[in-house]
Amino acid sequence: MWLRIYALLIKEFLNLLKDKKSRFVLIVPPIVQLFVFGYAATYDLNQVPIAVYNEDQGQASRELIARFTGAPAFKEVLRIERHAQIADALDSKQVLLVLHLGQHFSRDLLTGRQPAVAQLLLDGRDSNTAQIALGYAQSVISNFNFDWARQRHKTLPPAKLVVRAWFNPNLESRWFIVPGIVGLLTLVVTMIVTALSVAREREQGTFDQLLVTPLTPAEILLGKAVPGLLIGVLEASFSILMAVFWFRIPLLGSLAALYLGIVLYVFSVIGVGLMISSLSVTQQQGLLGGFLVIVPAVILSGYATPIANMPEWVQHLTLFNPLRYFLVIIRGVFLEGLGTGDLLDQYWPLAVIGLCCLICAGWLFRKRLY
Repeated sequence: MWLRIYALLIKEFLNLLKDKKSRFVLIVPPIVQLFVFGYAATYDLNQVPIAVYNEDQGQASRELIARFTGAPAFKEVLRIERHAQIADALDSKQVLLVLHLGQHFSRDLLTGRQPAVAQLLLDGRDSNTAQIALGYAQSVISNFNFDWARQRHKTLPPAKLVVRAWFNPNLESRWFIVPGIVGLLTLVVTMIVTALSVAREREQGTFDQLLVTPLTPAEILLGKAVPGLLIGVLEASFSILMAVFWFRIPLLGSLAALYLGIVLYVFSVIGVGLMISSLSVTQQQGLLGGFLVIVPAVILSGYATPIANMPEWVQHLTLFNPLRYFLVIIRGVFLEGLGTGDLLDQYWPLAVIGLCCLICAGWLFRKRLY
């Protein structure tokens, strides 16, 4: 039996590697996507275009403006001279934020008779970006207030808030995003390879030849699954190496815990892919079926938006999504230093999903055979 399966494995790898297009799809797109997503997909803001409308000529206003223009998050692109220019700057998307300081800003700050008001006008069309920019601006103003009071021996605030991020000290969004990209790319490559495997046999006319061999349906299914498992693990391994040595993401946890999660994750994705492939007659159908699963899987995984923020009925749907569990595993190992014992509640759902999908794929495959 094992000799027959081994021969089928050799045939599957030859089918994948002898075709230039297949080699290109397996190697080039994942590398390109890893670099593009790793650098482009970020929640951090740098060089946010801002405009300054300063009606005050005092020292305090100049110092506050210098704080904004000196911060790496902001870049002054426009100096406004009259009030009517504010609407034009925001409407045309020339700037994301306008800092407006009134005529008596410095006087009010020095005398303390009334609050010195600094107005921030934000472009709220992209609410997420606007909120992040607002947080940066509030941080700049808070530091300015504290330093101003300390330098002039004014009454300091009764308490100073000191914030420390426990698992990501510098709050770099790349530390959160890049491990997720490992799961995303592994999902895409493994799903495409397995979703096309049986469909390719039917389209090329070699499926009937498999039927007359001594191979049983279970052996054929196993021969189709193992190449996908090896390719998925290799893809994940390469992405992890790039995450650690290129993007400098700290790997704090156990490699054994991580690779157990990778194997179970790829196993579950292979089950879904083979189920799609068993239903597909052509490679086009297999490809469309794969992407029909990939897109919802990414959206419902918690990769971009927290699952807790989704409606309750949608949260129940995510329980059938392998990527949901793998993101918890890989981010937990990378950032929290989790071990195998800490992730058992994430391992067993992946094993159940993979086993159920493979059984279903085997039933569909057997039905197609007979």
